Amino acid sequence: MGTSSTERPRRGRPRDPDAEPRIRQYAVRLLLERGFDGMTVDDVAEAAGVGKATIYRRWASKEQLANDAMAELFDIEIPDADTGSLAGDLRQVYRHALGFVNTKEGVALIRLAVSEANRDEQFGAFYRSFLQRRIALTEAALERARKRGEPIRANADPVLMVQWLAGVLIIRALTGEEMPPVEEADHLVEMTMRCVSD
Repeated sequence: MGTSSTERPRRGRPRDPDAEPRIRQYAVRLLLERGFDGMTVDDVAEAAGVGKATIYRRWASKEQLANDAMAELFDIEIPDADTGSLAGDLRQVYRHALGFVNTKEGVALIRLAVSEANRDEQFGAFYRSFLQRRIALTEAALERARKRGEPIRANADPVLMVQWLAGVLIIRALTGEEMPPVEEADHLVEMTMRCVSD
């Protein structure tokens, strides 16, 4: 018995709604384990249980996949904050950041960023773009604070606000010294506020 003219044969497999987050998850895992050169699209596809074509339909290159996966990881682990005060914003961001860098994945990510940024231009560009995004968020937090009437110095520098904490975390990751615990967030916020408040 033949197929009726109103029935259409199904073409291909149905779209997997969980494919993208799963691909990003395994891309990050392989990046942290092997570095950028050691991560391949073939290995990500195998680990995520998808075909290479599924990956290339969403990301045109391995570089784009790596950047997207790492950017999402940063945004999930260290989300932006808008609490109603600059100190509150910093406290929330610092607590998330310290919570992340006190995990095995967080330390591995910092070490990877340092080693790959100095060796691989693609990864260096990604790390700079992450810092620029965090600087832009910090600048926006400063502007919100000024509009609320908080006594923020005119020369408060969002670049240094991001870089000084990043420097502390990088040095500790490279030397093997323990990361500041989450409980130190208030102390770090106090140090930052001294530099930006009138």
